[in-house]
Amino acid sequence: MKNLVLVTVVSMIALVFTGCLGAPKRSETSQDRSVANAKPSSMQKEGEPIADGNSKGGRGAQEKKQKVSLDKADQSQNATEKPITRKIIRNANIQLETSAPDEGQKKITAIAESKKGFVVTSRKTSSDIRNRSRETVSMTIRIPAAVFNESLEEIRKTGSRVLDESVTGRDVTEEFIDITARLKTKKALEQQFLEIMKRSKSVQDALNVQRQLANVRGEIERIEGRKRFLENQASLSTIKITLQTPTAISASSTGFFYELKEAISDGFEGALTFILYLVRILIAIIPFLLFIVLPVFLVLRYLWKKYMAKRAARKIIEEELEGE
Repeated sequence: MKNLVLVTVVSMIALVFTGCLGAPKRSETSQDRSVANAKPSSMQKEGEPIADGNSKGGRGAQEKKQKVSLDKADQSQNATEKPITRKIIRNANIQLETSAPDEGQKKITAIAESKKGFVVTSRKTSSDIRNRSRETVSMTIRIPAAVFNESLEEIRKTGSRVLDESVTGRDVTEEFIDITARLKTKKALEQQFLEIMKRSKSVQDALNVQRQLANVRGEIERIEGRKRFLENQASLSTIKITLQTPTAISASSTGFFYELKEAISDGFEGALTFILYLVRILIAIIPFLLFIVLPVFLVLRYLWKKYMAKRAARKIIEEELEGE
């Protein structure tokens, strides 16, 4: 009997120790199972960020992917974009002195043609200044903008001296880019109107769309005209040249007697000019005198004589009445 009680007590103690040692293992296993079961519940659908505290890694990966995609987009955009060519309108005015303007005109024409340019206008004039003749040649040429500087340098050499020179440049790149973008937008709008016209079901709708389409096409033509003008002005530079003979200087152009002679000559010229102006004024007044002043004068004279005759007759009648 004692042996049976002893065995029972030993068995109970063994069971207690076994339960104490096995409890931590079962606790860890249940915790692991809860964590394992919690992982799927903390995730949303595929491609969405994690909502619990362990979602930092998911957001970082998504931001990294987004950054990579933006970098790729920038690289593709830079690869497709073409470098912008600046549009600069360059013009020049130059005045040269030469003893042979005709020869200079021929040389400048040859320079323009050799640079694949052309002569726009060419004019020759001759004037007399104090009995001295002066020849002047005025030219306007257009040459490619790429050879503007070298062409201008060659033109300078055609004269003996440069009297005046001015070079201007105007950057129209921004305007050209703006016009190109507007033209692209208007053409896209034109295509949309064409598609709407194809789908229109009534004549009234088609007419309304056609009116809008006509306005858009008018704007497209105007924008294209401005674009062609800017391209033409930027691709071809304009140079205006004036060639004139040097002013002749007389050896006896100084001294008292020379100045006295010039003063007398200027005085006679002034008096002659005054007389000519008077003659012009008189010739201009004659029609006014004949057709306006003379008829008015004759009418007033007739009325005055008639008035004086009546007055004399009244005076005679009054005197007769007084005599009676």
